[in-house]
Amino acid sequence: MVFLTTLFNGLAYGFLLFIMAVGLSVTMGMMRFVNLAHVSLCMLGGYVMVTAMERFDIPFLATLPLAFLITGLFSIALERLVLRFFYGTDDLTQVLLSIGLVFMSISTIAYFFGPEYKPVSVPVWLTGQIDISGLTLERYRIFLVCVGVILTLLILFGVERTRFGAMVRACVDNPRVASGSGLNMQVIFAMTFAVGGGLAGLGGALSASLLGLDPNFPFRYLVYMLIVVSVGGMGTIVGTLIAALAIGVADVCTKYYFPAAGGSIIYIFTVAVMLWRPQGLMGRKLGHA
Repeated sequence: MVFLTTLFNGLAYGFLLFIMAVGLSVTMGMMRFVNLAHVSLCMLGGYVMVTAMERFDIPFLATLPLAFLITGLFSIALERLVLRFFYGTDDLTQVLLSIGLVFMSISTIAYFFGPEYKPVSVPVWLTGQIDISGLTLERYRIFLVCVGVILTLLILFGVERTRFGAMVRACVDNPRVASGSGLNMQVIFAMTFAVGGGLAGLGGALSASLLGLDPNFPFRYLVYMLIVVSVGGMGTIVGTLIAALAIGVADVCTKYYFPAAGGSIIYIFTVAVMLWRPQGLMGRKLGHA
């Protein structure tokens, strides 16, 4: 029973990683842009949620779509005002730019909100534990799994069954052909950034009470998001989901059963996958025209 509880906690953590990382996976697959600042959007969503609850007395559930919307709008502004001028540049330039944006976001948040952790109060019905078939599970983790499943289905439906999803898939599979077919790449890029950034903000808001929220949030979870994208494969929704769930379960289980090993097992797993499939579990080899 303890193992099943730990497994469930790992799945809840994995869904959080998926929600935060899926936008990064799609934008990297579509634009070939290494946007490390994506993790700062997660932090922004968390602070939007906390600010809305503390200063405006907005209920917790109502702050979630607000975090999605505000972070999505900020993502459009970031893409239009900064990032689009660096499309096509080398990876090092993109890394230096985006890591600089991460440091700027950390100092800005610390200036306006202070360096301390921000407490998050969730509704009473999301606190405590509940027994299900002999398993003792936290209500908030059950909530996270439910939200994760719903969002996963919505994302898959949006990518596979809508016209916008078809355009995104075309841009990911072959940007040159998509552009030559008359697709407005700039509009698609901006809308994809908005949705991906909004999901990052939503993930940050959902994770605030579980993972903690402070200005150093990007430093703690940047590596995890990069691992999820690398292992799953850039531009693939299903690959990102599989990688996020696997890493979430592995991280929680190893820290529970092998605390002395820390997170080393995850890095060993990542290296093994990269040696076996450099493009990720479900990613495609680059080089197609």
